[in-house]
Amino acid sequence: MIYLLLFWEFCKVGAFCVGGGYASMPLIQASVVDTYHWLSMSEFVNIFTISQMTPGPIGINAATFVGTKIAGVGGAIAATVGFVTPSFFLGIILAYVFLKYGNIGPIRGALNGLRPAVVSLICAASLSFIWLAIWNVDDIPTDWSTYSLAAVFILAGSVFCLRRKVGVITVLVGSGVAGLALGLLGLLPV
Repeated sequence: MIYLLLFWEFCKVGAFCVGGGYASMPLIQASVVDTYHWLSMSEFVNIFTISQMTPGPIGINAATFVGTKIAGVGGAIAATVGFVTPSFFLGIILAYVFLKYGNIGPIRGALNGLRPAVVSLICAASLSFIWLAIWNVDDIPTDWSTYSLAAVFILAGSVFCLRRKVGVITVLVGSGVAGLALGLLGLLPV
């Protein structure tokens, strides 16, 4: 029964997340943390972090890791297949429609109208994770050194990625090394 429920929940997420893996995170959170209480918020944030670090699409990685945590290998398969099934069929249908009717004004207008929605979903996911990481997760330190370090990393990451064209991986590795160094020096709780 848990496999069918995982498949169905991730099928709904896969059907309604527009904008990729980051946009799917609030939907996954609503299902596995808020509705079914399969995971705590702390576990969910850890899974989201691991999903970003591993190769592959974030949404599929998250579905696989959540399914594994909840019901083992069978859960991973059910959640992953559930997540990709709607995209598979919608992709085929939309490709056909776009190739056949893509130059019609209303279709092009509808596609252009989806762009702001995608950006807003990604921004909402980012803000919710910032909020959760700082205030709502029990095992993350919430002293002023953590806040200031988070602010410095957000600012530096934004400047380096947008202005200096430094890769995201470089910023992530640099942030991890800086956090480790500050933790070992006792300037940041570990």
